This record gives sequence, C-alpha cells and structure tokens, in this order.
Amino acid sequence: MIEWRERGLVLSVRRLGESDAVLEALTRDHGRHAGVVRGGGGRRMAPLLQPGAELDLAWRARLEDHLGHFTVEPLRSRAALMTDADALAGMAAVCALLGFALPERDAQPGLFEASIALLDLMEEGPGWAAGYLRWEMALLDRMGFGLDLSACAVSGAREDLAFVSPRTGRAVARGAAGAWADRLLPLPAILLGQPPRGHDEIVQGLRVTGHFLDRRLAAAQGDRPLPAARDRLVARLTRGGQGAGGGR
Repeated sequence: MIEWRERGLVLSVRRLGESDAVLEALTRDHGRHAGVVRGGGGRRMAPLLQPGAELDLAWRARLEDHLGHFTVEPLRSRAALMTDADALAGMAAVCALLGFALPERDAQPGLFEASIALLDLMEEGPGWAAGYLRWEMALLDRMGFGLDLSACAVSGAREDLAFVSPRTGRAVARGAAGAWADRLLPLPAILLGQPPRGHDEIVQGLRVTGHFLDRRLAAAQGDRPLPAARDRLVARLTRGGQGAGGGR
C-alpha cells in the first residue's frame, strides 16, 4: 500500500456514482493529484470540497499509478471569498488554470506557495489584480513559456523597453521597433516589475499574458481552449472590478 499525507488546494470536484466524488487538488510535493473521496458527492461533505479550499489530504492506493482514495480534513474554507464576486471569479480562474496547465503528479512547490499567497491576498480585499497578473507570469514561466523582458531582442538595450514580440515573448525597445511596432504587443511597466500606474495597465498586462497562455500554453495542450473562468475574470477586471482597486 502506498500512502502520503499533505496539505492540498482543491482545484475541482466531480461526482462519481451516487455518493462519491473524484477530487483534484494541488499539493506542494505531489503536484496536481486526484483521488476518490468516499461520500464526497453527498450534502455533508459538499461544503468542504469547494475549489479554493485547503484540506489536509491523506492519499492511499495499492499501486502508484492507481487513482487511489483521499481522506480529507478541512483546514481553510475561503468562505470569505464567496461574498465578493470579483474575488470569487479570481479564485475560480486560479483553480481552473492550475487544473488546465499542470501535469499530473509533478511536484510544484513554488507554484503551490504562490497560489496560496494569491488567495490570501484576495481575502484581504480589493487591489489583488496586480498580484494575479504576476501569478500568471509565474505560471507561464513554470510551464516553460516565460517571457524574456530583460533586454531588447533587437538591440540588446535595457532601457525604454516598450513592446513584446508576440512570437518570441521577448522585449523590444521603442527605438528598435521601427515599422514593426504595430505588430508588437504593448509592454506595460508592471510587467517589468514596476508598481502599476493604474487599472488600465493591469488590464493591458493581462492581454499580454493572455496572448501567451493562448498561443503557447493552450497550443501545447493540443489546442484546448483556455478555461472560460479566465475569460470571465478578465471581463470583470476590464469593467473595473474591485480586484484592480476600482468599483464594481
């Protein structure tokens, strides 16, 4: 019998038969991992098995490649996010993208901690959208599709970086863009590590990360479409949701 126990972030739950459920969670050392929860499809356990919740997970299986079974204990419900439509949309996007992007059973210590920290930020109140944007950058990097914004791809200059190549993901300086400028993606300063200068800059950054999530990450997944939860979040933030520090 193979067993392990670890803290996990619930990504998704689906019914299995009349009363059980298959739980998919992200853990620090066992990555994205699934298992059957006995009684997980019933009313008593439903409040525990919500995307974004943190659980104490114990997994058991006879063989390593079996689906196995989880026993679960609640650690943190994230119930506070359920009353904030913007934060709820943010949490849904995080869980959906993790489930979409991550390979099964591949340890993700950095991304696990970053995801927990982002949900903590969402619970603190408005103003978390910049953190979400940085999280998407980290996800791209962890999946091998990170952007190289350290210097101009054409001239090597490190100043006045104003664009991103939609093909290579590398920065381009304003003076080096020339006639190609209208074919490049605008590079907001927030993606260079500077504080956001306004709501529009965060939305502009999400357009950049969205391009590479779609053209690189989704393409590597067999051209599966990105989760609709991400589109819903971006639509809310574009309208000036509280996650960006604005009104609803």
